[in-house]
Amino acid sequence: MQSFGGRMWKRWKFLFLLSSTTLCSLSLGATDSTRYPAADDYDLLFKLVLIGDSGVGKSNILSRVIRDEFHIDSKSTIGVEFGTKTLTHDTKTIKNQIWDTAGQERYRAITSAYYRGAMGCFLVFDISRRSTFEHITEHWLEEIKKYTNQDIVILLVGNKSDLRHLRNVPTQEAQAFAERNGLTYIETSALDRTNVEAAFETIVTKTYEAFTNRPEPSPNPGPQPPPVARPHPRPYPIHPSSSCCK
Repeated sequence: MQSFGGRMWKRWKFLFLLSSTTLCSLSLGATDSTRYPAADDYDLLFKLVLIGDSGVGKSNILSRVIRDEFHIDSKSTIGVEFGTKTLTHDTKTIKNQIWDTAGQERYRAITSAYYRGAMGCFLVFDISRRSTFEHITEHWLEEIKKYTNQDIVILLVGNKSDLRHLRNVPTQEAQAFAERNGLTYIETSALDRTNVEAAFETIVTKTYEAFTNRPEPSPNPGPQPPPVARPHPRPYPIHPSSSCCK
């Protein structure tokens, strides 16, 4: 009969191997669209984020942009996922990392970290759910301003335009809010593809314009403090379909 210590060692060994296998499946399970691109196949790399309440269609917008797919039974995002899509503009090949963040309050501490470094933002609400628009005016826009640079490009997106018979946010009201806050407004439907590609092209074009119009740094900036090294580990997407996340 095995000793208690021997049985415990086998149990811990099994759990270690199981956790290692799970981590490998998470890190290697990304499709080609979510892997980091080669260093020489693009001129610029933009980080774009999808922000808004849970259930407004952020994941399906990402899926429609990246793979031209729509999933009627799409589940709420757990943590953060991302995909990449390349667009050529002004003779430049622009690789765009599009990050889909969870809208639930319990993931707020995780997703806010992914705002940093973002150059463009899809600020999404559901035209059939007025509360999702009110949360943009009361919360999401302020959070974006808090965690991103002041020159970030923000595209206000009224999604689910196919539900026009259930509309609870008038187009004129959303347009007026966008104008007051210096945003661009567009209405989309991830279900029937309406304006999804146009929204993507709009935010990439405006992000490129903002990037190229940045003022040049002064040639004589004077004494500068020594640079501070900041760790930046390579992030991996969190897949809700993984067995460890169900």
